Amino acid sequence: MTGYLLAVLLNAKVKMIGIFRTIFYLPSIVPTVATSLLWTLIFQPNFGIANAVLDFFGLPTSMWLLSEQMVKPTLVIMSLWGIGGGMVIYLASLQEVPVTLYEAAELDGANTWNKFWNITVPITSPVIFFQLIMGLIGSLQVFTQAYVVSSGTGGPNYQSMFYVFYLYQQGFRFFNQGYGSALAWVLFVIVLVLTVFIFKFVGKKVYYEAGDQ
Repeated sequence: MTGYLLAVLLNAKVKMIGIFRTIFYLPSIVPTVATSLLWTLIFQPNFGIANAVLDFFGLPTSMWLLSEQMVKPTLVIMSLWGIGGGMVIYLASLQEVPVTLYEAAELDGANTWNKFWNITVPITSPVIFFQLIMGLIGSLQVFTQAYVVSSGTGGPNYQSMFYVFYLYQQGFRFFNQGYGSALAWVLFVIVLVLTVFIFKFVGKKVYYEAGDQ
């Protein structure tokens, strides 16, 4: 939803909005390995920019990627770097919302929140639904960032050993290919079940132009 809220902000009709859209989108096209290496340097405990900024303001520093407690929150922060890809998809859907609907709502006395909740969200719900499914699948396939920042170890103390990371190690590092294949099938079943669940229960809330829900 962070990408959706960012798209709403970048959908405003203000000067130089195209520049801001470009700024937020460009990071998403940088290869994940390159950005992961960059973030590793930023969160380096001894000479990283993150701790330098915290120290400048007199705040306690952190071990970040070397801390069992902080490695997952740090990876979440790193993942925000690629938010621009989803933002562009949301932005395209927002720009397809008919302006006449907003104008009619204003005549009926609707405020900004009413227009957003009763017009913007329903009209863009198919895209939100699509992004929800893709986000779910992506969250179950976390690998590259965790592999790069931990140098392939899954550390500290296996706190960055996500499912696909573990699958990779078993199948391609330890050559337990039977076990690795079984893990892949389990992942497939989990993704399938969750996707069907979302289609069954969340899909009913999706509004389509033809009026089907």
